[in-house]
Amino acid sequence: MISFKNIRNEKLVSLSLAVVFIFTSFSSMILTSCKNGDDKKIKPADYGSYGSDFARKIAADFPDRKPYSEGEKGAGEAIREEMVKLKYEPEIQSFNADGGSSRNYVVKIPGTGFISVDDEGKTTTKHRIAVIGAHYDNLPPKDKKVEAKIISKTVVKKGETTAETTPLEYSYDGISDNASGTACLLTAMKAFKEYPAFAYDVYFVAFGAGNDDFAGARAFFKSLSSEEVEMIDVMYCMESLYAGDKVYASAGYQSLNLENKYKMRRKLYQAYDVCFANTLYTNYGFDLYYNESGVKVDLNGDSNVDIYNEVSANRSDYVVFDEAGIPVVFFDSYEYNFTKMEDMKETKNLNLQNYSGKVRLTHDDSTKFLDSILVEPDYDRNGDGEIDCSGDRLQIRVNAIAFIIVESLLKGSDHGMTKEQYDEYLANKAKEAARASAASESQTGETTVATKATKPSESGEETEETTSESTAATTKKAATPTKKPTKKPTKKPTKKPTKKPTTKKN
Repeated sequence: MISFKNIRNEKLVSLSLAVVFIFTSFSSMILTSCKNGDDKKIKPADYGSYGSDFARKIAADFPDRKPYSEGEKGAGEAIREEMVKLKYEPEIQSFNADGGSSRNYVVKIPGTGFISVDDEGKTTTKHRIAVIGAHYDNLPPKDKKVEAKIISKTVVKKGETTAETTPLEYSYDGISDNASGTACLLTAMKAFKEYPAFAYDVYFVAFGAGNDDFAGARAFFKSLSSEEVEMIDVMYCMESLYAGDKVYASAGYQSLNLENKYKMRRKLYQAYDVCFANTLYTNYGFDLYYNESGVKVDLNGDSNVDIYNEVSANRSDYVVFDEAGIPVVFFDSYEYNFTKMEDMKETKNLNLQNYSGKVRLTHDDSTKFLDSILVEPDYDRNGDGEIDCSGDRLQIRVNAIAFIIVESLLKGSDHGMTKEQYDEYLANKAKEAARASAASESQTGETTVATKATKPSESGEETEETTSESTAATTKKAATPTKKPTKKPTKKPTKKPTKKPTTKKN
């Protein structure tokens, strides 16, 4: 398994537009959570405990949020109220499925559009869409709960290590799947408010009935016009961010087609760019991984062997968009550091093996249980003797992923430039024109039209000749006196003496 910080040189993640320009620097809307020896220095992704607090609240208030249930309805209403608190006006999108009725909560924010320039220099503005979504329902397990025990300490006796365990009473509430993803959605919406503008039209969606074959995502996609579908550049999806050992970003299965691989994964690579460029690991210990297991297997059922990397073992609401050929970036937590597909699971944590390392859709997906294992005390990250960084894994992951998504929106589109990129493009063109003009003037200054000199022509008349010699050379030549050509006397040709023929004696 390879961390992005170790492979940044292996991915060329930015495709140049038809016109060359430099991507704008990341927005200044970056706050601080962990100090780095400089209290005044702004750090990325410091949104506090807003997201993690909401995740824990919705899990506690509505532990049973299965599709079409009263619990799901209550959770949806809580999400709507939170969107209103953030000064949004969510659209309630009701839909029916075989299992019952549910709701999506949708916020559509128009952007400034992307500017494109044709060969004649004419500009047009095109609007493109980015969808950011997560389902808020869960699916309580029906099987009998395994009695959980927490490893309290390890004891070494006679060279052998044994673990002492403590029983723990807890109940399922779906804190990881998917209160964490819902909280990340709302955190991104909160962060979005702090930016001046985006070129993208952004659609935030809280999907209902995600555990019923992504019914909410399908209803939302069906509600879009054909023009809107064509305008979608990317769909960002978040699920089960808490319990897995590592956080992964993955593309959809349509990216397995080699002809479309880069097109379908470009937004994925931009997410890695944002994570690395903003030192999220330095500040929080957060890293964004991609599945590089390298297992060779037919992943999409097309009878071709695929290399298992950069796609997820887990399906979520992104599937609906992936099936339509739309690029997706899926964030979830998992562990791919295995050599066999069947061995892969969410975690190797010894305290989370009640269901063989699986957490989502099991009784272990519980706030009380996971917090007892995964939340650590706040700590001194920079070694200055001051407690300055959160030990709450849920808080760090929700904030970092929300930050990555929002900052990725600034990366632009293949269909044009943001206003900032267009201004940069015009500035670069002006600089190029100025350099060309300066170079032309410099050349003109070095080259002078020599004074008109006269020289005798073959006919004896004087003609004007323009020379392009340097001023110094012309001056030197002009200072040298000109000698008139002297005519050499011509000699009369002399006749050679005739040689008499000799007579041969007999």
